[in-house]
Amino acid sequence: MRTIDTLLEQYSESHRNPTNELIHFVCVPVIVFTLLGILWSIHPAIAVVACLAALVYYFKLSRPFAFGMLLMSALMLAILALMPPMTVLPLSIAIFVVAWIGQFIGHKIEGKKPSFFDDLRFLLIGPLFVLGFLYRRFHLAY
Repeated sequence: MRTIDTLLEQYSESHRNPTNELIHFVCVPVIVFTLLGILWSIHPAIAVVACLAALVYYFKLSRPFAFGMLLMSALMLAILALMPPMTVLPLSIAIFVVAWIGQFIGHKIEGKKPSFFDDLRFLLIGPLFVLGFLYRRFHLAY
């Protein structure tokens, strides 16, 4: 079994409840966006470097997922570039906190702890879990 398949299977073990899945499908992309927003507010280059570092990892796991994440990252960075600079940090921090609260509520409903408590790599696998849903929906291989 490929590493990406193993990681997605392990991640999905604590994401089987439909309500928790729905919360994750909303909150995971929001967390990624707001994390990039926090980094962007320090300096846009830091957000770009963070995306590139994650993309290197994603390319090692799955090229199709990496291309999907490249598109998502580019879209998120473009939105950040269009936002008024003074709004990026306060909005990012506020929404980041709310999205994480949502994640923990989802795991309370699920009755299982978040995967990243066992392995920090799952912080990077969460976006692929969401993207995997879209890929399966559109019959795209990853």
